[in-house]
Amino acid sequence: MSETAVWVVIVLLGAGTFALRFLFLGLVGNRAMPPWVLRHLRYTGVAVLPGLVAPLVVWPAAAGGVFDPVRLAAAAVALGIGAWRRDVIQAVVAGALAMLVLDWLI
Repeated sequence: MSETAVWVVIVLLGAGTFALRFLFLGLVGNRAMPPWVLRHLRYTGVAVLPGLVAPLVVWPAAAGGVFDPVRLAAAAVALGIGAWRRDVIQAVVAGALAMLVLDWLI
């Protein structure tokens, strides 16, 4: 892919991201949203975070794309703490600590 094509993709993605955010924050931001929309928006972080973390757990580039049991165990700890405490920050911190400790032990 040429350098120009990369910049075109970056600019188009930036414009699309701005348009999508402006739709919700600029046009709809001052209006009251129905309760079912607000209920679904509460789960956005919980839905996005696994999508970001899953490729790092299943196909980690740091391990050459090979399955890494330390990362899977750290993800399991984060999932368990998140389900138990219902707090994303505590789950992320617990997963990071588990990965540091398990990486140090193994």
